[in-house]
Amino acid sequence: MNQPASAYFLEEQKTPNETHTLSVLVANEPGVLARVIGLFSGRGYNIDSLTVSETEHQKHVSRITIVTTGTPMVIQQIKHQLDRMIPVYTVVDMTLTGRSIERELAMVKVRGSGEPRVEALRLAEAFRARVIDASTESFVFEITGNTTKIDQFIDLMKPLGLVEVSRTGVVAIVRGPEGM
Repeated sequence: MNQPASAYFLEEQKTPNETHTLSVLVANEPGVLARVIGLFSGRGYNIDSLTVSETEHQKHVSRITIVTTGTPMVIQQIKHQLDRMIPVYTVVDMTLTGRSIERELAMVKVRGSGEPRVEALRLAEAFRARVIDASTESFVFEITGNTTKIDQFIDLMKPLGLVEVSRTGVVAIVRGPEGM
């Protein structure tokens, strides 16, 4: 017996959201990114992180890395809809491969003097963040790692004089010799 649509909708609402990293190879041509973003905004899907760059100059191929959150059904819908787009060559759910490496870069500006300044330097060393700019009143740290590591570093810098954060967004690649 089929469930009524309202029962199906309520069941879907109970399903917990998952965060997935999607790697999408696309033709590097005008309007492709706008079309991909339009797919998300038109259907009310959220993008937590978005990174885009040309990866194969001769072939005019770009890689879009999208971190999104949704129920398993929504994630599946997103992948199918991306797959159907004409300028999209490949869609890989890096989360499901179980063999991907994800990294993000952030620049973190911290203002301070005295003990908070010393503490910020000590924490930066523990997190392997590099000082890329320094003055008598502030530091700019560069930190790379997974999103959780960067979030933790930022949280620890808040009470020490955090001024500003700039983040690249997540990039991901599958481990091993094979490509996408």
